[in-house]
Amino acid sequence: MQSQGPIGVFDSGYGGLTVYKELVKALPEYDFIYLGDNARVPYGTRSFETVYQYTWQCVQQLFKLNCHLVILACNTASSKALRSIQQKNLPEIEAHKRVLGVLRPSTEKAGEMTKNDHLGIFATEGTVRSKSYEIEIAKFFPDVKVSLQACPMWVPLVENDEYNKPGADYFVKKYINELLAQDAAIDTVLLACTHYPLLEPKIRKFLPDHIQVVSQGELVANSLSSYLKRHAEMDALITKNGNRRFFTTESPEKFSEKAELFLGENIEVEKLHL
Repeated sequence: MQSQGPIGVFDSGYGGLTVYKELVKALPEYDFIYLGDNARVPYGTRSFETVYQYTWQCVQQLFKLNCHLVILACNTASSKALRSIQQKNLPEIEAHKRVLGVLRPSTEKAGEMTKNDHLGIFATEGTVRSKSYEIEIAKFFPDVKVSLQACPMWVPLVENDEYNKPGADYFVKKYINELLAQDAAIDTVLLACTHYPLLEPKIRKFLPDHIQVVSQGELVANSLSSYLKRHAEMDALITKNGNRRFFTTESPEKFSEKAELFLGENIEVEKLHL
């Protein structure tokens, strides 16, 4: 018999808290551990190999904390590392462990988001270079035209608490204009980075009114709820006491301060040494 444990949620920094928040809302009775690799953020500009190595190290730490199921609440990690972890690493350890990402829940719904088959995606440079979204969406919805726009300044704006200040306007308008220059017919944009929901008010302000904005948190939460209903063996391995723990690879005090922006509450944070 395997001992029970919480669901692990991993992100390179704070952005995954937007997904975590929706997961807790959908599954309030489940126990969760959140790990942010803040000491090595950002992941978006790093190589495939580096993102894979960093992500796998953090996933292993969550396994050591008795998480049987880990959610990569990070688009860069989901794009650059998830497949290698699933195909290379997991078969070499206990076969029951699972690692899931945010990319598949988003791509499975892409065709339902857009009414005219013109979808825009804001993402990190790493996610754009991976071409993961184009490849996955083409599998489910080959008629959807996908345009991706890298937004290298958006994560730093969020991480440095500048996202709601006037100085952010320039970079929000810049990337919106560059995306619409690719395809003026876009009727829906997906925020394919978990940091970006904090910029959503400004994004909505500068986007044309007819374009809808979709964040990933609710999509991922609904997908996980469905997954656990289909996989009773995994659901049975998850503790359900409503407990939450937070870890960071950098400063717990700094993480706690920043996390309040995402969660709207004070949390206790522990330091994790890789």
